[in-house]
Amino acid sequence: MTLLLAQMQAIPQSVDYVRILPELVLSIFGILVMVLDPLVDEEKSQKTLGYIGFIGTIAALLSTWYMAQSPGLAFSNIVRVDSFSIFFTCLVIAIAAVVILSSFEYMAVQRIRAGEYYALILFSVVGMVLMASAVELVMIFIGLEISSISTYILAGFRRHEASSSESSLKYFLLGSFATAFFLYGVALMFGATGSTNIDIISQKLQSGSVGLLVYAAMAMMFVGLGFKVAIAPFHIWTPDVYEGAPAPVVGFMSTAPKAAAFAVLLRVVFAINAPGRFWFLWVAAALSMTLGNVGALVQSNVKRLLAYSSIAHAGYLLVAFAMTTQENSATGISAAMFYTAAYAAMNVGAFAVVSHFANSGERFVNLEDYEGLGRSSPLLAATLTIFLLSLIGIPITGGFFAKFYVFSAALRADLVWLTLIGVVNSAIGAYYYLRIIVVMYMRESRKQVPVTPVPFGLATALAVSIFATLYLGILPNRILQLAQHSAQDLLPQPPAAAAQMPQPAPTSVH
Repeated sequence: MTLLLAQMQAIPQSVDYVRILPELVLSIFGILVMVLDPLVDEEKSQKTLGYIGFIGTIAALLSTWYMAQSPGLAFSNIVRVDSFSIFFTCLVIAIAAVVILSSFEYMAVQRIRAGEYYALILFSVVGMVLMASAVELVMIFIGLEISSISTYILAGFRRHEASSSESSLKYFLLGSFATAFFLYGVALMFGATGSTNIDIISQKLQSGSVGLLVYAAMAMMFVGLGFKVAIAPFHIWTPDVYEGAPAPVVGFMSTAPKAAAFAVLLRVVFAINAPGRFWFLWVAAALSMTLGNVGALVQSNVKRLLAYSSIAHAGYLLVAFAMTTQENSATGISAAMFYTAAYAAMNVGAFAVVSHFANSGERFVNLEDYEGLGRSSPLLAATLTIFLLSLIGIPITGGFFAKFYVFSAALRADLVWLTLIGVVNSAIGAYYYLRIIVVMYMRESRKQVPVTPVPFGLATALAVSIFATLYLGILPNRILQLAQHSAQDLLPQPPAAAAQMPQPAPTSVH
């Protein structure tokens, strides 16, 4: 009998580890890269360690498929494997894989030793995956810190450039304030409900009266997460940090951490059913769209322009959060998830082009440097054009359907004015994206800008990004169906439905 009990206890424990298998795989490969870094010749380390990191992301994607066969809770109900967490896990790991591929040439051109760079990307993804799958606020905070510490260092990786050091320091200081706000909000929520588990908090808020402490807790957590997703008025750090950080890192920072933070925000807003969220999210969405697009209009640096664009797109995505009824909430969640995937594909690709074109020291990142690119490198210009058209929201690209789903969901929820603000801002945004296209194709180059051939790793990354952007624009149904199924997993079940679910029969051991 003792042996039988030991076996029964061992089975759930092994399932627990299966449910964090991607995190384990990513951690192992990150450690492997760090161990091999001093042992590999510096000239060969760029690609050798990079390929190890890339293999780590592929292994993590395969382990995610294996993990998906065992959905459920793990480690005393702090981690949940369901279609929602699997969606975001696959997304952030895929982003990391594409960024690693696009970094091979960049690290060699910039003469930066690569070992810790790839390890930090893998460790950062570990934190993001934890954020996507955690249903316990303290665990979410731990995942947020793991992700943030890695990205603070990555932002300053051009260590010989003063702007990169400034970028890292500014990101670290403001990020520390933001995570402190989030942690204080978690503490207040524990004081108000007696728990930090999202499911328990949701049940207590639905069954009892909502006190002032809950509103304060929600406000604090929104501030912390608002910084991570760069929504107004918590966006001030974004242009300076994006300008100074390495271009592939900016592509990573603008997509993967945002996807993980939006996953947390979806849990906080919809799973907890956050009280008083409507007007806060309405105002934040309108401000982010407007300030982001207006700020981008006056930029001559492409990285700063795309930074303000990132703020605007965070605003478009927030429109999907301002849903109030259960039916509208499911539509809003699926629209937000689809938008996150589409934005990741086009923005990672755009920054991959910028990183290749920037050359040593990132000397060529201004709009005037792109003059005549359509003649000097037609393929590179065409690739960037596809991503820019998707960012505008032109049909047959992922950006079109992303905006279409978000705005149509908002109209179904009677958010007419917010939708109108979004459409007007989309028109404003089209101007500065088309401005880059006009510079590439309709102006003669006034300076000699070297355009080197696209290496295999970068070409693969761009091909994957283009495929994803066009696939989401031409055949969006499959991903949208996955998002809709994930939305049902995220939303709390109504009490009547929960009561009708079959309960497990009680068991006893004699």
